[in-house]
Amino acid sequence: MNPATEAVAAAPSLLAVAIAALISALITWTSRPLLQRYALARPNARSSHRVPTPQGAGIAVISATLLVALAWAAWANVAIPPALVIATIAIALVGFADDIVSLPVTVRLVLQAAAVGAVVFTAPESAHVVPAMPLALERGLILLAGIWFVNLVNFMDGLDLMTVAEVVPVTAALLLLGWLGDLSWPAMLIATTLCGAMLGFAPFNKPVAKVFLGDVGSLPIGLLLGWCLLDLAWHGQPAAALLLPGYYLADSTITLFRRISRHQPFWSAHRSHFYQRATDNGFTVKRVVGEALVLNLVLAWLAIATIHADSMTTALALIAGAIAIGVVLWRFSSRQTS
Repeated sequence: MNPATEAVAAAPSLLAVAIAALISALITWTSRPLLQRYALARPNARSSHRVPTPQGAGIAVISATLLVALAWAAWANVAIPPALVIATIAIALVGFADDIVSLPVTVRLVLQAAAVGAVVFTAPESAHVVPAMPLALERGLILLAGIWFVNLVNFMDGLDLMTVAEVVPVTAALLLLGWLGDLSWPAMLIATTLCGAMLGFAPFNKPVAKVFLGDVGSLPIGLLLGWCLLDLAWHGQPAAALLLPGYYLADSTITLFRRISRHQPFWSAHRSHFYQRATDNGFTVKRVVGEALVLNLVLAWLAIATIHADSMTTALALIAGAIAIGVVLWRFSSRQTS
């Protein structure tokens, strides 16, 4: 994207953030009575809440994201991949069904794999992260990573404002990278409107939350965010694509392998994530979310620093990011004495 295009893109993108936020907030507010009646999230082994709370506000977030992104794309004559739009709606429906009737694990995984696969395998052949790797092998690995990413976003959506604290810094950084020309137009549109939609949802999810995203929100958010990060990697910025979601990746992946090593049923509801253990260790919800937000802002800054940087700078940014994530995970797993 050249400087003239950047200037043209900046004002509409900020307007898109505001419109998406307004639509998301409006749909969330008007749908709460129905969600209260038909989609209550009752406390379970994984929950951080203590009273039944309506879930399903992800309908508002995803609706606002897609509506504004598609309208903006039509105005700017930009094509958002149809497979991405269809897969997002499909995986949202899977999440909505799971919110209402709790689908079997195998059924969920198969449907999620179909949605992720539709996005991955319809991408152009020129989209390649590692040119030396056979394309079929790379796409297979991306499929597995995509399924994991969709689920880890769902796993990490277990505390008020936690997903907002993750998605807003990441999408804001992606918006900036889009202005700089390191992200495709379609990915920038999606990141921008998702950022706005999450900001519109935030007032309803602040502690103590009045409504949750539900799987109808967390699953498609994972798909859209994962696709934007993949686009960033396709544009030759894999370090930035790894740093931006670094906290979510570390917390979820370490927790998964720890539960597997202990022969625990890792697919069942639990409170083993570092952010969940933090609340058990004396952290308030606001403190956990605040520290996660600060960490994500640091990771976003490091990710932007790697853009067009030399190998030494990139390596130092990755090391600094790993240290920052390690410090926060250590803090979350340590009991507070005051």
